[in-house]
Order: sequence, then C-alpha cells, then structure tokens
Amino acid sequence: MYAISVLILFPIIAALLVRIVKNDSARDMIVRISAVITAAITLTVVFLYFKKGISFNFPHEEIIDYIIAALEGAIALFIIIIGIKNKKYIVSVFSAIQTPLILWFEFSQKHDITVQNGIIFDKLTAIMVLIIGIVGSLICIYSIGYMKWYHYHHEDYPVRKNYFMSILFLFLSAMFGLVLSNNLTWLYFCWEITTLCSFLLIGYTKTKEAKKNSFRALAINLGGGLAFATAIVFIGMNFKTMELSVLINMKPEAMVLIPVFLLSVAALTKSAQLPFSSWLLGAMVAPTPSSALLHSATMVKAGVYLIIRLAPLLGDTSVGRIVTLVGGVTFLACSLMAISQSDAKKILAYSTLANLGLIVICASIGTQESLWAAILLVIFHAVSKSLLFICVGSIEHQIGSRNVEDMDILLDVSRKLSLYMMIGIAGMFLAPFGMLISKWVAMKAFIDSNNIFIVIILAYGSAATLFYWSKWMGKLVSNANVKNHKKQSFRKDEEIPITIHAVLVVASCFGFPLISKYALIPYLTYLFHADALIPIGTSDVKIMLYMLSALLILPLSFIPIYKGDKRRKVPIYMAGENTGDNENFHGSMGVTRKVELRNWYMESYFGVKRLTLWSNLISIGLLCAGIILLIGGIAA
Repeated sequence: MYAISVLILFPIIAALLVRIVKNDSARDMIVRISAVITAAITLTVVFLYFKKGISFNFPHEEIIDYIIAALEGAIALFIIIIGIKNKKYIVSVFSAIQTPLILWFEFSQKHDITVQNGIIFDKLTAIMVLIIGIVGSLICIYSIGYMKWYHYHHEDYPVRKNYFMSILFLFLSAMFGLVLSNNLTWLYFCWEITTLCSFLLIGYTKTKEAKKNSFRALAINLGGGLAFATAIVFIGMNFKTMELSVLINMKPEAMVLIPVFLLSVAALTKSAQLPFSSWLLGAMVAPTPSSALLHSATMVKAGVYLIIRLAPLLGDTSVGRIVTLVGGVTFLACSLMAISQSDAKKILAYSTLANLGLIVICASIGTQESLWAAILLVIFHAVSKSLLFICVGSIEHQIGSRNVEDMDILLDVSRKLSLYMMIGIAGMFLAPFGMLISKWVAMKAFIDSNNIFIVIILAYGSAATLFYWSKWMGKLVSNANVKNHKKQSFRKDEEIPITIHAVLVVASCFGFPLISKYALIPYLTYLFHADALIPIGTSDVKIMLYMLSALLILPLSFIPIYKGDKRRKVPIYMAGENTGDNENFHGSMGVTRKVELRNWYMESYFGVKRLTLWSNLISIGLLCAGIILLIGGIAA
C-alpha cells in the first residue's frame, strides 16, 4: 500500500520541485534524478505486487474525498474563468455542468455507498504502470535536451521550461492514479487532471494556433468528462456502488448498458476516435516530448484502458457493436489519411489514431483472443510510437526538417538515429515485430467471433499501413551510399532515452511470449473465469523469433561493422550514367542532373479534406444509433 502511495505522490513532488527551481542546470538535474526514481519506484511496485496483486482502501478515505472535491471545484473555477476570458464558452458550460453534478452526488447521494477496494493492482494494472513509469520517465529525460534546442530555434516563444517539465510529471502522477483507481470518483478525478494537463501542454507556446488547439482539446475531453460524470451518478443512484470491478461483473442488461455507453463515449473522446479525433491532431503544435507523452504512454492510453476494462460488458451487446464499428471506421479512415501526409509528426498522429482504433475494436469485441491482442497492441504501440516521436524530434534538430522527403540524408548525417528510426518503423509494421503479431491474432479473433466485416476493415487498413511505413523506411535508406553531409552529434539527454527506447522495442518483441504467459494468460483466465486460450502456438513463436533474429542483421548492411570498414559501395542506377557520387547522373544531351526521389502521397484520393467529413458523419451516425438502441432496449 505504501509503495503504491509513493508511486502516485512522488511525481507530484517532482513536479513542484521542477516548477519552483529556476536555474537550468539544477532543474535539469532534478528532472533526471526524479525520472530515474520514478522508474525505480515503478519497477519496485511491479516486483512487489505483480504475482498476487493487491486491493485496498487508503486510510481516512473521507479526507481524500474532501481533498479531491476541493481540487475539482478549483479546477472547474479555473476552466470557467479562462473559458469566459478567451470567449471559449463551451468549455465553461461543460465545466459548469459536470463539476456541480459530481459534487452534488458526492455530498448528497454517496453517503450510503461503501467502497471496499478503492485501489486495485492486477496484471493489467502492472502492464499500464510499467508503460507509464518507464516510457514516461524516458520522455521526461529526453525533454531536457530537446527543450534546449527548441528555444534556441524558437526565440519568439516564451521560455517556460520549468512549467513544461512540471506538467509532464503531473501527467505521470495522474495516469498512475487513473490506472490504479477502482473507485470511480477517484478515477474520474485523475481523468480530468489528464484533460487539464493536455490543455496546458498543447497551449505551451501561447501562439494563436496553440491556444485554438488547446481549447479544442479541452472542449472535446470535457464533453467526454461530462459523459463520465453522468455515468458515475447513474451507477451510484441505481446500483449503489462506486467500484469499477463491481460494475464489470454485472450482467449486460439494458439499465447497465446506459452507464457503459456513457463511459465508452468518454473513452472514445480520450482515445481520440472519430468524430473526436481533431484534438489529438491539433496537439502536434506542442513540443515533441508532450506529443510523445500524449500519443504513446498517457492520455490516449487512458481511453483504451477503460474500454479494455469494460470489455466484459461490451462484446455482443448493442453498445459493444457500436464501439467496434466506431473503432473500425477510425482505423480504416486514419490509415488511409496517413498515406497523404509527408510531415512526420502528422503521419505519426494519424497512425496513432488508426492503432487506437484497432485496440478499441479488439477490446470491444470482448473475446479472450481479441483482448489478448488488444493488450499486446497497447504495449507495442506505446514503446514503438514513443520511440518514433522522440526520434522525429531529434531528426528535426539534425537536418532542420521533419518532412519525410528530406530524410534521405539522415543515414549519412546520423547513422545511430537512422538505425533507431528504422527499428521504430519496423516495430510498427514488419514481420515478426509485435504490432504485426497482434494484428494477426486480432484478425484470427475477428474471424472466430464471426466479425467478417471487421476482418475486411483490418485487411484494407493494414494494407494502407504497409504503404505509408514502407514509403518512410524507403526514404531513410534511399541514399545510403551518399557521403556529403555534415555529421551531427546527439545530446546525451536525447541519445540515452532514444537508445533505451530502441532496446525496449526489440526486447518487447523477443519477450512477448513471456508477457503472454505471465501477464496476459493469468489476467484473461481470472477475467473470464476459465482457462485462457493461447492464440499463438509454440511453433509459431519459434518461427517468429527466428525471423526477428534474421531481421536484426539487416542494419549491418548500412552501418560499418568495424573501424575502417571499406566494403565496396555499389553505384546506384539512375536511368542514366552515374557521375560517381551517387547524387548526380549524366542525362540526355550530356546535361548533368541531380537525382530526385519523391514518394506518392495520393492526396486526391486519400486527402484529409476528402475523407474527414464522411468518416466523421459515419461515426456520429453510429453513436446516434447506439443511443436509439439503448432507448429501445429500455422501452422493451
């Protein structure tokens, strides 16, 4: 119990220290030490409670409830004021409705409700805590080196590095509280803290675009928070419980499906599913560390985590089918839209939306196989996508651009960074890396559950995924033999987290059989009260590990094996006579031309403007259909 308390509270202490220390060197040291301690506490908690788990209530629970209520009131007042001040009245309205609603319930209706286990630590919690604590801590360390470069090249932005880094730690604390909380009011409070933190991070630069996007994120997530608050009040007043574990053990009857639908809507907003995806795309204006944190380890994972928890109540119910279809539309549409993007962060953003959609599909189908795939997707997506985001941030430092078309020189500028980038991309789509393993199991689960329409969506969405990742990787290796660019060096605060991230990607792929055996299978066995099925046989695992080992040899063709390596460089065929530098060729009439390689982005087919409206309308229609089905179920 005490270790879990420290896990939640320590990042808050770190945030306060980072906020008040103005000296750059001292603050940077505090960030490094705090990140290492956070990771160490994370590992300690998992070591202590992974095998048997733990559930308990904090002593003096009433005092905690009063503190949370006071903080909720203060946050609501802050949001109402800034909403009115900036003429963003919708956020003020949302906050003015949901906070009084939840406080009214707390002080007038909750007295006769007893919470047995406010905190639960099980196998799923352990996985989420590891993702938040390890990946989040690495991002905090990375931010030290990144923010130095960021303000050097953006002198017009106000320097608020202590503010930025303190919000990162506060984010980690809120996420720890969110995944550990079984008490719905505590979970809701942490949910709203993540909403506030994302608003503050997205608006960091205080530019007009940053303010606009931060308020959009705030409005959408407060809308989800209102659905969450309404669900809490409904559950408390009708079922006399505030425990998530009690809710998910109920039968999926009409009255139970009402709060489940509301919680699912909250989860869809937080995980940026269509039609709520615009806030996450707008988050790209924020510095890269916050993008990595929002897209990989924290904010969006809160939404899919809640869907995974609610899986026993979804499945073949009306709410489950609606959530599955919304996830399917998001996966397919965003995979196609990613094809039309050349900005690396936008590709990663649409890829994130698509992969979250796939996780939502797997979780909402609710079978053992699909949940196995969903949880593995959460793990692999967190480590791979976080690696890609921070790599893109460093690439922008190295070559002055984050456009994929400019990355053909990266292999000569920084071979290390190129290698790490290729590992991250390989982790997202190449066999037998984890994402592809999970997709294969997901497809098998969809077929076994007779969701043939979803199989078709997965097939076409995955084909689009293959297209845009292949274009990017091809660009990275297209000029492997060119040596005319100035070498760049890593800052240690960037290099160390990136290197560890790359190791985590490879380790998670090699270690997924152990993850399955010791975490996923026991969790699913407990959840379904039956022996969990292993979706991949031993022979399949061996073949995949052999393939992975062989694939790791590939980068050796681009990286010198030893000092003074003088392997012969083969001239590139350029549809003309190579001048010898692999950059120019003799064209017709003896004219020397510079070779140019460009990808095909098919914007006229898969452009954002073309697909966004229709995909949003379909998703809105599905959610409206869900409401109609619920009303019809109650009436019946």
